[in-house]
Amino acid sequence: MTTPVPTTPVLKITGLARSYGDTPVFSGVQVQLQAGEFVALLGESGVGKSTLLNCIAGLDEADAGVITLAGVDVRALPEPGRARLRREALGFVFQAFHLLPHLSVAENVALPLLLLGRPDDARVDALLAAVGLAGLGQRSPAQLSGGQLQRVALARALVHRPALILADEPTGNLDPATAERMLDVMVAQVRHEQAACLLVTHSAAAAARADRVLRLTATGIVPAAV
Repeated sequence: MTTPVPTTPVLKITGLARSYGDTPVFSGVQVQLQAGEFVALLGESGVGKSTLLNCIAGLDEADAGVITLAGVDVRALPEPGRARLRREALGFVFQAFHLLPHLSVAENVALPLLLLGRPDDARVDALLAAVGLAGLGQRSPAQLSGGQLQRVALARALVHRPALILADEPTGNLDPATAERMLDVMVAQVRHEQAACLLVTHSAAAAARADRVLRLTATGIVPAAV
């Protein structure tokens, strides 16, 4: 009988806590995500879901706990190291799109690859087609609708094949049919590239696509039902 080989989680969080001044946001957060796993995170407004994603990415500083991303202790890194880890291992879909207005759509999507020294026009075109924006690569962000900008942001987050995808309400600006298509793209990336995804959402339809559904509370993360 062959003994299964233990796999290192893409993301492991232990004992994470965050407060703003004297106001606690969350504490005791523990969770692991494996390669190929799509996980939805629910929670009441104000419980700190976006703050948790920012802590995972090293954009916000937790008060306590350990965050290990792709085998690296995020909180132990200085900011240049965190920035490098984000470029290499993380794809982040923000609620705000954070597209660069002076770049075209295709250039915005290509930016993560250029920062890594791996330009790949075919990959950019393929992702724009996957999110339903084929032929719009030369437009500026100002020429797109809010829903289209959200799709550009998703393509940019996936283009460099990150180990971990953090998605903060990525379907919030989309109609149901387009939202379903975007979820198809995200699930395909997770499965084909053996990435892990943590999806913050209020959408029951989005959560229903996940392998696991979790809920963030003030005292930690617990399993949840859709």
